[in-house]
Amino acid sequence: MTPREARRIALAAQGFRKQPRDKPATWAKLAATIDEMHLLQIDSVNVLTRSHYLPLFSRVGTYDRAILDKRTLAKTNRHAFECWAHESSLVPLALHPLMRWRMNRARNGDGNYGAFDRFAKTEKVFLANTLHFIEKNGPTTASAVPGAGKSAGGWWGWSKGKLAVECLFDQGLITTSHRDGFERIYDITERVIPTDVLALPTPDEEYCFQRLVLMAAEALGVATEIDLRDYFRLPVADARNALTALVASKQLAQVEVQGWAKPAFVPQNAKRPRKVGGTALLSPFDPLVWNRDRASRLFDFHYRIEIYTPQHKRQFGYYVLPFLYGEDLAARFCLKADRENEILRVNTSHHDDKHSPSELAEAAAEELRRMASWLGLENVQIVKKGNLASALAKQF
Repeated sequence: MTPREARRIALAAQGFRKQPRDKPATWAKLAATIDEMHLLQIDSVNVLTRSHYLPLFSRVGTYDRAILDKRTLAKTNRHAFECWAHESSLVPLALHPLMRWRMNRARNGDGNYGAFDRFAKTEKVFLANTLHFIEKNGPTTASAVPGAGKSAGGWWGWSKGKLAVECLFDQGLITTSHRDGFERIYDITERVIPTDVLALPTPDEEYCFQRLVLMAAEALGVATEIDLRDYFRLPVADARNALTALVASKQLAQVEVQGWAKPAFVPQNAKRPRKVGGTALLSPFDPLVWNRDRASRLFDFHYRIEIYTPQHKRQFGYYVLPFLYGEDLAARFCLKADRENEILRVNTSHHDDKHSPSELAEAAAEELRRMASWLGLENVQIVKKGNLASALAKQF
């Protein structure tokens, strides 16, 4: 398989099939897109908008974010639930049985996160008391847990109460009832997940891993073993066993992609449409680019998120979105929503010499205007920094 063939299969699998994006998307379209990707990764950075909103915008265009909130983060009539998948994610409710393996392992002290396992072992009484408190009092924030304490800052500097609710969340005993702004409000799982979903039988782990690896392959189109297990962050040995079984049953075919050091795998039903790609601004946490090594292999596009890089060491900016142009990742823009002044600020603009700067700038300008309108911002402001900034500024 040539790199271009692999790229086209990957773009089609991720929903970039040059579909019309000129009308606001309906909930049915949003739901179908979520189901095709299987998840939306959640991230707290809000310099532009919350990350889970962006993959849908990239694929279907403008839509009402309140509709997504209502169907994924609200109290009732939900389409998805929150769990650990590819990091913290929104996952369709239909996948709940397939995600229980992780919850069961966490309850048995064999979860993905050692800090939670250690906390569950050393703080059994506090954990039990926290669960009882939520059972009795209903939707609860981490800070409302009796004896919650104060945060010491940082990821594992969480307060005792935050560690307790996240540990119970990891075990599936509580889940996100809804959110207040971006703060999780936790409740007992049985009061959040619909009864008919909870009543579905829990498959054995072997079946779960085969289904999840196959779903990852269908979502990625063409992928190496590492790419496949990374999609749902599956254990190495279990993912390898599942992959072997899927190849043996011919549900996946092994292929060689020119220039790739490791073999890749393609599902039987991989789409190969004539038209793929289009124009789109991509979240740093979009499945098309979240695996930086795969983005390099597919698009010859070196991309690293620089949020945690000291400002003086950043090459492209704080919150940088790759720009899909046709079948290429051809540019990148550091964006910020200045909500107070109703401006979408383009702080840096760079292209990779794959296309004419003027053509790229024209296409990017249209997409930036679309994004500004979607976010309720009146204007787009170009900071003349980066090798595409001058050409882009001429479009405004």
